[in-house]
Amino acid sequence: MSTAIWFRSLRWGLVVAVAAVGLASCDEKLSDLTGPTPNLKPTFASIQSEILSQKCIGCHNGTGTRLPGVMNLKEGSAYASLVGVASLEQGSLLRVQPGDGDNSYFYRKLEGTNITGQRMPLNGTPLTRGQLDVIERWIEIGAPNN
Repeated sequence: MSTAIWFRSLRWGLVVAVAAVGLASCDEKLSDLTGPTPNLKPTFASIQSEILSQKCIGCHNGTGTRLPGVMNLKEGSAYASLVGVASLEQGSLLRVQPGDGDNSYFYRKLEGTNITGQRMPLNGTPLTRGQLDVIERWIEIGAPNN
């Protein structure tokens, strides 16, 4: 196992451990971790229904010839628009690089780090740390179309 993968696994394990301790000691709800998306899971179907359909498809709707419209995040098209597709803003990166959240431009745009342009969702409430962690976990387990 490479050092980078080991550290990512350790980081995810720490997130889960901290969340578990927080839930046990403070009687917090899952919604406290993922914000307004308490049903969010590290599956594409969950990310589609809880994040993309709610925050992204108003702009990323498959219409137009440039961003944001050219990227189609509507149900039925989103997976093919994200996974294994080169970023238009930083062509050396894939939007979603399965197994590598840190080098997935989609994740970077949501987190707001090492990007061109602005953090997503534009003019919207940024995703919570819990939402970002779930999306990163989905990417790190291979970004399956599940």
